[in-house]
Amino acid sequence: MACGAGSGRGTMRCMETPAETFTHDEFLLTRWTFADGAPLRAVIEASGAHLADWVFWATGGYSDEDAATFLRLTNKNWETGRAYDYAIRVDGSIAGGIGVMTRDGGVEIGYWLGHASTGRGLVSRAVSLLAADAFRRGAGYVEIKHDELNTRSGAIPARLGFTMVRKETADEDRAPACTGVNHVWRLTAS
Repeated sequence: MACGAGSGRGTMRCMETPAETFTHDEFLLTRWTFADGAPLRAVIEASGAHLADWVFWATGGYSDEDAATFLRLTNKNWETGRAYDYAIRVDGSIAGGIGVMTRDGGVEIGYWLGHASTGRGLVSRAVSLLAADAFRRGAGYVEIKHDELNTRSGAIPARLGFTMVRKETADEDRAPACTGVNHVWRLTAS
């Protein structure tokens, strides 16, 4: 059982820990391991501005130490139930990443793909799979947030039946193409 921190009101939501691997006909989602450091860095470096425009952690390059730091953090988050991050693997190679972050009463899903893997519907199918799993584990809602100018990221929740519920100021570091205003999409348990 994993518990996510509440919304500041002292509440806590506990849900079953998800599987470490999800299989789909076209891809595999696997919990990140420390052995993924070099291939992770290679995918991010090969994607250059494609990622750096939209995610601050890819701005200015991505080093072996950056990959190691991420892998340590994702392992810690998994153990505490704060977040569950997965590599998206196609034909054995890393195509991108997707994470499920626990929130009070629900989850937030974030994602990225290497440039060579875009336009194939991988993230849409991965989000659908992880959203269904989150609802099965007891989440009341699934949210996706993206910068208002990142229309490709916004197309995913729109395609999957999420509703844009609000705009909010981004609370994290901003990448060069970002405005600092996020669109927040929500899908609720039926």
